[in-house]
Amino acid sequence: MTMSTTPADYLTNLFGLTGKTAVVIGGTGVLGGAISDCLASAGAHVAVVGRSEEAGENRVAAIQDAGGSAQFIAADVTSQEDLETLISKLNETGHTSDILVNGAGINSPTPFLDITDEEWDRIFNVNLRSVRLTCQVFAKHWLEENHRGSIINIASMSGMIPLSRVFTYSATKAAVLNLTLNLAREWAEQNIRVNALSPGFFPAEQNRKVLTPDRVESIMRHTPANRFGEPQELAGAVLLLASENAGSFITGENLVVDGGFSSMTI
Repeated sequence: MTMSTTPADYLTNLFGLTGKTAVVIGGTGVLGGAISDCLASAGAHVAVVGRSEEAGENRVAAIQDAGGSAQFIAADVTSQEDLETLISKLNETGHTSDILVNGAGINSPTPFLDITDEEWDRIFNVNLRSVRLTCQVFAKHWLEENHRGSIINIASMSGMIPLSRVFTYSATKAAVLNLTLNLAREWAEQNIRVNALSPGFFPAEQNRKVLTPDRVESIMRHTPANRFGEPQELAGAVLLLASENAGSFITGENLVVDGGFSSMTI
């Protein structure tokens, strides 16, 4: 920073996303919505992607009311055809994607011996197939156009540390972490960065069903911060990974935001 640069200018140059377009898969959810808000606040045009038109339009309205730029695009992100259509709709509005956030996810507290093929396939379809497809579809367009890009895959603490009651979910997130590392290596020389973000315990729709009182007590005992995370507390990590300036040499990483949960052993 030189004497002629103000702290505000420095931070804007480092983390600002003006002129960029971010696609947030699962942007209609709690965490995806907060991520959409922070990207829009940093100057990006945000495509909020999900199945619920009401939730999507509400999120877009909130972003626009705060002075940001956003649009809602309905899509089934387990469908390659829908994803291709998503890119076409973006292009029709004059936007070319620069940032992809893969935040779609579902969960189930089913005991391991009771997990069925239907449940296993359904969770893998949403949590892993969608990541594979979106990475393929968006990266293909970026590579064809020699376009820089940043992919942020939302993983989970449970992808690194065995957690009870979320067997299938944990397996999908472990796979997401592995895929992230492989893609980072694959595309680094083409200026496509691929990173993962692993939240700790942030109450959201996909995990409320497993947050029973006894489980909450156990979580608090193992979280040095002694509380749940707030959705907006993911903003700094997201902006670091999304920004071409701040995160230019960061790829193949898993950024953990968990209040210290992963630091605890006994």
